[in-house]
Amino acid sequence: MEYVDRHQGGERTILVSVSVQLLDDLDAEEFALLAQSAGADILEHIKVQRNKPNPKFFIGSGKVEEIAEQVQELEASLVIFDHALSPAQERNLERILKCRVIDRTGLILDIFALRARTHEGKLQVELAQLKHLSTRLIRGWSADFEQQKGGIGLRGPGETQLETDRRLIRVRITQLKDKLDKVQQTRMQGRAARQKAAIPTVSLVGYTNAGKSTLFNILANSDVYAADQLFATLDPTLRRLDWDGIGTVVLADTVGFVRNLQHDLVESFKATLEETLEATLLLHVIDSSSHDMLDQIEAVEGVLKDIGADAPVLRVYNKIDLSGEEAKIIYAEPHVPDRVYVSAHSGQGLELLQKAVQECLMGQIQKFSLVLKPAYGKLRTQLYALNVIESEHYDDAGLLHIDVKIAPHKLEKLIRQAKLPLDEILGEHASQFKRPLEEFEIKGDIS
Repeated sequence: MEYVDRHQGGERTILVSVSVQLLDDLDAEEFALLAQSAGADILEHIKVQRNKPNPKFFIGSGKVEEIAEQVQELEASLVIFDHALSPAQERNLERILKCRVIDRTGLILDIFALRARTHEGKLQVELAQLKHLSTRLIRGWSADFEQQKGGIGLRGPGETQLETDRRLIRVRITQLKDKLDKVQQTRMQGRAARQKAAIPTVSLVGYTNAGKSTLFNILANSDVYAADQLFATLDPTLRRLDWDGIGTVVLADTVGFVRNLQHDLVESFKATLEETLEATLLLHVIDSSSHDMLDQIEAVEGVLKDIGADAPVLRVYNKIDLSGEEAKIIYAEPHVPDRVYVSAHSGQGLELLQKAVQECLMGQIQKFSLVLKPAYGKLRTQLYALNVIESEHYDDAGLLHIDVKIAPHKLEKLIRQAKLPLDEILGEHASQFKRPLEEFEIKGDIS
């Protein structure tokens, strides 16, 4: 079994946005974009207001009859609701509207199925689809099918077709979970190796279409699929790169978030979101040009809270070429960046972003003058690898004098791991480093 069958796009569609006082209001414009991302041919967008959901249809029976007339008049084959519907509500609506009805979750799953490219992504989508479908199997089955199997060789207790399908789905769900567990174990091994080598992971998170993948491609010099559409990227992508002053970093791009993402979807995509859970630093990419920016920020922070992500967060306000803001860093306190304003499209502020990430990962960057003996060449090589050397020269005694700009604790780690004398190398700067060597815990390679 591959994907659960879904419509292939281009279907004549009516959208129904429902504003319910007891529930969070959703963005009708974003809903239309979601439908377009699935390839829907939108004929009509109906907006409905309710004090509370109707248990039978979610909306009122009068409005259902009105939509049924529109379906017949416009020859629509699909109606999509911008809220989660119960299986019974979907069946009741289909019976009156005489066409297929799906809800917000079904629509997002359809987009996920279109976007998944990797083996892991396809497994996650199929798992989420099957979980969603398992409660909706009765749809489409007539009374003729809802009877026990019979005939030569098949008589006896048997089971209904519906029960057979449910059993097959349960088996497939178990298989998918086992496969995803293996993917998770592979990821954990890679993550453990990075942690052992003290390689930080910087994970990009954000609302869908905030520009994460475009920013990722620029920072990592990569070619991850990026487009001006919702859920352009579904699969997690990791790139290993070297940043000046930081060294080796793993950059991770993750699936975009959206408001009212169902808990089952979050659970199904937990393998993707694990890169967020284990990150050293989260870059929360925000569309600064969106009129709905504050709600989108709240939605992303809500998902991060739900999955238990507690890594430090640097807010990256993207698309300043559209919002008209200037490239800048805003600090929560000295040398602790809180937010940075950039444009991945025009390249504005990207050097500020790198500086902010550097400060978040490494702390305050300072200038040091070092004195190295010829035998300390390995330390010089490591400093060059970090690209932190500003100038160097030899004196008459053959000692190498180097000026570097680096975080104090990173410099201390390099010197102590090499088991070199701080006083000799740092001179007057040595007083900044008070810990004796035996208190310094060495963890893996630094490069």
